Amino acid sequence: MLHYEFIAAWMRAQAKTERGASLVEYALLVALIAVVCIAAVTLLGKNASTKFSSVSSSIGS
Repeated sequence: MLHYEFIAAWMRAQAKTERGASLVEYALLVALIAVVCIAAVTLLGKNASTKFSSVSSSIGS
């Protein structure tokens, strides 16, 4: 009976995969990258707009 329990436990351990855990990790990584990109575009977008307006007014004068 002990041998059967060992085999059953081994089969249950082999049946578990980490595919779901790694999928969650990749989703969190993609979400973090998206947040950083949105923050960068928001912060740099205002500065870029100011610079373009300054260059545009200098060219127009």
